[in-house]
Amino acid sequence: MSTTISQIIAVPAERALGYAEALLKDIPAERFAHMPHPTMNHPAFNIGHLAGYPDRVFAMVGRPELAKRREDWDKLFAAGAPCVEQDGRYPAKQEIVERFIERSRAAIDALASVPDEVHGRQNPAEGRFREMLPTIGIAVNFLLNSHVMMHLGQISSWRRAVGLPSAM
Repeated sequence: MSTTISQIIAVPAERALGYAEALLKDIPAERFAHMPHPTMNHPAFNIGHLAGYPDRVFAMVGRPELAKRREDWDKLFAAGAPCVEQDGRYPAKQEIVERFIERSRAAIDALASVPDEVHGRQNPAEGRFREMLPTIGIAVNFLLNSHVMMHLGQISSWRRAVGLPSAM
């Protein structure tokens, strides 16, 4: 049985997406941007943040026409942007979750047409991101798997902090 690099990335990414759906499904919309502790990022911020990265993947794998970037979201949910209690700046839960799921599925689906050779190319990003993740395949794997699971872990902790049960 032959396995492609894209399959090695896509199969766990599908599992991560399923875990995200399980974590998010029973969070009441009115609590989606609640901060039970001032240093705890809420699900709205985490999922809004993750929703932007699949579009970056498209550029890396040579499919920029599939991107649907939203500059307003890029700024609102950027790494290092402040996460605050809902004050009207965050879109509704449904909009954030739908965008994250749709963009993630599109990126996972796009991987089916990415040859292994592309994954071996140098990460086109510059600076620290390229230093940490030197090839396209390593960067795409991080963005669709490790990065997602890092933020889903935050949501899992957030769930406990607000009194919700385990999603597993």
